[in-house]
Amino acid sequence: MNKVYVTGVGMIPFAKPGASAPYHEMGAQAARAALQDAGIAYADIEQAYAGYVYGDSTCGQKALYGVGMTGIPIVNVNNNCSTGSTALFLARQAIASGAAECVLVLGFEQMSPGALGSVFTDRPAPFDDFDAVTDRLVGKPEIPLALRYFGGAGLAHMEKYGTPLEAFARIRAKASRHAVNNPLALLRKEVSAQDVLDAPAIWPGVMTRLMACPPTCGAAAAVLVSEEFAKKRGLRAGVHIAAQAMTTDRASTFDAGDMMRLVGYDMSREAAAKVYEQAGIGPNDIDVIELHDCFAHNELITYEALGLCPEGGADKFIRDGNNTYGGKVVTNPSGGLLSKGHPLGATGLAQCFELTHQLRGSAGARQVEGARTALQHNLGLGGACVVTMYCAG
Repeated sequence: MNKVYVTGVGMIPFAKPGASAPYHEMGAQAARAALQDAGIAYADIEQAYAGYVYGDSTCGQKALYGVGMTGIPIVNVNNNCSTGSTALFLARQAIASGAAECVLVLGFEQMSPGALGSVFTDRPAPFDDFDAVTDRLVGKPEIPLALRYFGGAGLAHMEKYGTPLEAFARIRAKASRHAVNNPLALLRKEVSAQDVLDAPAIWPGVMTRLMACPPTCGAAAAVLVSEEFAKKRGLRAGVHIAAQAMTTDRASTFDAGDMMRLVGYDMSREAAAKVYEQAGIGPNDIDVIELHDCFAHNELITYEALGLCPEGGADKFIRDGNNTYGGKVVTNPSGGLLSKGHPLGATGLAQCFELTHQLRGSAGARQVEGARTALQHNLGLGGACVVTMYCAG
């Protein structure tokens, strides 16, 4: 298998729905930024993978035709919130297998205001089985589906381990502190844990408005190359993908009667275990992580799924400051989905952008000192989880 390098990354500032350029302009801008960062032309790209959730088929072509029309294969990818990292997974496979030497990965999303919902209502929804389990375990049909799923998972953790609501508030406050130093983040105002607790409740005792990520528009991209291509062209080869795994649901998602498993705990744990084994790097060896904090509740659950702390130990992990600078592992230095924003198709590539800069040592005020290993966790319900290990050098 060929060694795969991230030689270029690009990202545009994330924006609120209605405040961004159209999706194809955002996508083209991010792609050009990644090409410029890599120091190559679009004519050098052999394949492209374009990820988005809310759009018609071949939106990827619409975005990339504005960059160049070279006749290359362009593959459109949709895997819910893990779309961007799924596109990254496919691009890495293409290079690792020798099918290509230089691949562009692009993610973008032009979202609408408000909670996520189904677009096609005249056919069975992929979430029908998730709704049935959620109806049985937590009820609350009046709450929008994503809030109900992840709020229900947080409630399950609270009931099982005695986790206080303040733990989720501390996560959101930490995200805001990190985002202050990210000029590309949507929300850059620092808030305290008390501010989060005092925000309007969207599920009393379980979730306030500030514990949920905002609808976001944006785009991000990466250029992946083989080691041989990088040497031949004299390209930057300071960050490589040491391991990567993608998982989907097993029967336990629906059969365990556990909301944490319904929202991907087992997928995350399995993908992380595969990556640790492939890379020969364990959770105690990671310097920086970008994980899927679509809700503060999911970040807390994911600490345990990734093995950063024991099951039931997330509250202590947070209180000890082990999820931020000066602690065990800096989590979401970008501000994460909670503060940076969550344009679904772009999220996985935005995580790649952040971790690449962290390992280059070019993350500015949010730089994790001495970062050499980085982990990316991107989750999509329905479902798919992609975990990626990056290493410097």
